Amino acid sequence: MKYMMFVCTDTEPETDQSRVPDIQEWVSELQGNGKHVIGERLASETTATTVRVRGGELLITDGPFAETKEVIAGFDVLECADLDEAIEIARKHPMAYNGRIELRAFDPLELD
Repeated sequence: MKYMMFVCTDTEPETDQSRVPDIQEWVSELQGNGKHVIGERLASETTATTVRVRGGELLITDGPFAETKEVIAGFDVLECADLDEAIEIARKHPMAYNGRIELRAFDPLELD
């Protein structure tokens, strides 16, 4: 099962940085065991564009839609047996200590 892992910043990072895992080791381990499908850092939220259509009108907004201090900083796609395995992988990511990780299973769109 594939999981999208959103890597987000946070306003309350871990204060003891000695416990924060190394990102290169995290990536190498996942690539080595076939759990990492793809992952990338995202450009700054200041470069984001939000697109909506309301009443037939195109609305374009600079930056993230929500007014928040937390932003999505990157993502990873994981191949896992189940949610428990995805959680175990996410807990070892450095941003679980200095940000937050959101996991979502893929829900394939079936078009007839």
